[in-house]
Amino acid sequence: KKDFIEAKYDFIDEMMKLGGISPHLDSGAKVLDVGCGVGGTSRYLAKALGPKADVTGITLSPNQVKRATELAKEQDVPNAKFTVMNALEMDFPDNSFDIVWACESGEHMPDKEAYINEMMRVLKPGGKYVMATWCQRDDRDKPFTEKDKRDLNYLYEEWTHPYFISIEKYAELIDATGLMNKVTTADWNEQTIASWRHSVWVGVYDPRGFIFKPHKYLKCVRDAYCLERMHRAFDRGLMEYGMFAATKKEV
Repeated sequence: KKDFIEAKYDFIDEMMKLGGISPHLDSGAKVLDVGCGVGGTSRYLAKALGPKADVTGITLSPNQVKRATELAKEQDVPNAKFTVMNALEMDFPDNSFDIVWACESGEHMPDKEAYINEMMRVLKPGGKYVMATWCQRDDRDKPFTEKDKRDLNYLYEEWTHPYFISIEKYAELIDATGLMNKVTTADWNEQTIASWRHSVWVGVYDPRGFIFKPHKYLKCVRDAYCLERMHRAFDRGLMEYGMFAATKKEV
């Protein structure tokens, strides 16, 4: 069985394929990673696309920027840089990037429309957009039951996510910008659920965590329970793992 890091890199490779992104086509690309965390994906993209590519990661956290910058230096990845910026109000001019990449940042955004609009704005004409994000199922044809609503509220509260929307709603927001060619969408639930679920349970099953760091271990157990609830929501179709790829219309 692959470990979590290997699975994550495999996922990035698959996401690149979905977006039509490759070293052959994008060796000199300017890339924006929206919601970069500590920069693991940004550094991977910078290495994968080659030294002529330029990858910028943005996050709201100064601590994440500091750590991401340290790791880029330690790993000798000079073409990945990081800055504190609000994804809903970016400082970049229109048409700045050849590739806009967003992986698991949409679920944290309090304004999904502004999030989509800003990413489309800073993408160059002909540029490539690819996004992965947690979604809830579309409830317009089949309304949520009371259990569905309770489960979603639990996930919002425990994970401090403002709200989820459906794959269909994201596609509508992308279309509504009028800037993009037809968006490709998919639900990658089956491809992704095992890896992140496995990553938390590894920590729970290791009893040394409780012996040496009991408070952190108990938090891990609670996180694991939340992840188990999330797993069940994905498993019964309440949650979906939304994937999106599109190119920006040429002027």
